[in-house]
Amino acid sequence: MATRELRALVLSHVRFEDLGSLQPRLEERGFAIQTLDAATAEFPLAPEPACDLLIVLGGPIGVYETQAYPFLTGEIDFIRQRVEAGRPTLGICLGAQLMAAALGARVYPGSNGAEIGWLPVEFSGSGQPPDWFTPLIADNLSLFHWHGDTFDLPDGAKPLARTQLYNNQAFMMESFALALQFHPEVTAKGLERWYVGHTVELGKRGISVPELRAAGAEHAPRLEEAAKAFWNSWLDYIL
Repeated sequence: MATRELRALVLSHVRFEDLGSLQPRLEERGFAIQTLDAATAEFPLAPEPACDLLIVLGGPIGVYETQAYPFLTGEIDFIRQRVEAGRPTLGICLGAQLMAAALGARVYPGSNGAEIGWLPVEFSGSGQPPDWFTPLIADNLSLFHWHGDTFDLPDGAKPLARTQLYNNQAFMMESFALALQFHPEVTAKGLERWYVGHTVELGKRGISVPELRAAGAEHAPRLEEAAKAFWNSWLDYIL
């Protein structure tokens, strides 16, 4: 009997914030990957694309900016229906914030300022962290962060990670949905597109691109190794 092809649907907000190190992990498993530009997609997606995994990526806008970006309302509704159906879902950065909003939690500008750069995260749940999550909280590992907004923990969600600035950096819903405020998917090479795409924000914040690049050269190789173990373990867990 032929094995059914797995399908991943990716909601993208800016092209340079892509799947990164997650893409080869999906390809190794035989996933067919379909990417939709969320800003120009027709929500509700009809008929709903049949997919085994929904991935919602990052972007430089706020979940609450629905007047400026009306597509967000349809995107949030789509994510809500997906999660309520118990279907495998991953949100990264803006994607995590959209998941939080879809689950009824508040998303808002963080009072401690933006987190941009390389910082470690620590486990914030009770008991022991899930085995698949442990590669991301290893000693001396820094994760890449780029966000100014934060969110409250949705009802029923299990917290997974925090930083010194923000308590809610990751959460899971039962065994099928995962939200990550940080970016385990980035690579040193891929970040070069971020530095160009976010040049205005970096300039306004007085953040040095050469310093970000130097930090990436130091931390990205170890993150890529840890992310490979994380992606493989998490995909085994949800599929």
